[in-house]
Parts: sequence; structure tokens; C-alpha cells
Amino acid sequence: MADESKTVQQVFDSTLESVDQAEHTALDMARKAGFDEADLDRIGMSVRECMVNAVVHGNRYNSHKKVQFSVSRTSENFTIKIADQGAGFDPGELPDPVEGENLFRQSGRGIFLMKTFMDELHVRHLQPSGTEVTLVKRVVSKR
Repeated sequence: MADESKTVQQVFDSTLESVDQAEHTALDMARKAGFDEADLDRIGMSVRECMVNAVVHGNRYNSHKKVQFSVSRTSENFTIKIADQGAGFDPGELPDPVEGENLFRQSGRGIFLMKTFMDELHVRHLQPSGTEVTLVKRVVSKR
């Protein structure tokens, strides 16, 4: 990848169609940044999980609430920010998805997967409401 920086910002409705659109945008930029297929899969899954969380758990499909989405790349980092307008959550309060009964639950693994697949994950509460999740994947130079 050339040492150029690029940022794309979009505002999405609180629908599952928005999940596909955000994933497509992120993967298009990740391909151009030179990520291999394994990393593309990880980035795609992370964006999908985060967008589903924003639409379903954050905004609760509310048609009046939007999801702010941005993806940027620099020579060092590929960064995705997803912000909802929901009530927010405390990541420390989430049950461990790999312990006991949680292994058999149908949901509850999104944050765990994002932490596993990305190099960094940050959660920030927004004012007056909402949550912003930042996902970072380091760009590895192929020189």
C-alpha cells in the first residue's frame, strides 16, 4: 500500500441491510490496504459483529436512530469506528463466553471475537447516549 491515508464515513439506518453495507465498505478498503484473505475474514467478521451489536442491542432496530460508521487507513493502522445511539453497555459486565453455561448460548460472543480478531478494541460511551467501538488492525508492510 502506498503511504496514503484515506477515511470513509457513512451513516446507516438501524437495519440488518446496513450490516452488509458496512462490511462491504470495510472489506473493500482492507483489500486495497493489502490485507491477506485470513485478515480479510477477521476484519469482515469483526465489522459484522460490531454492526449487529449497534443495530440490534444498541439502537434496537429503532428507525429514528442511526449508526455512525467510519473506516480509515494509514501506513500503520486500519481503523474502524462504529457508534450507535443506544443506552450503552459496560464491557466489564459481559459474561465470559467461554465459561460454563455460556458456551451453549446462542449469542454473546461478538466482543470476544472482535478482541480475538483485531489488534485493538476500545469502547467509549458517548454523550448524551450511545457507544462507540473502535477496532484497529495493524498494517504489516510487505517490503
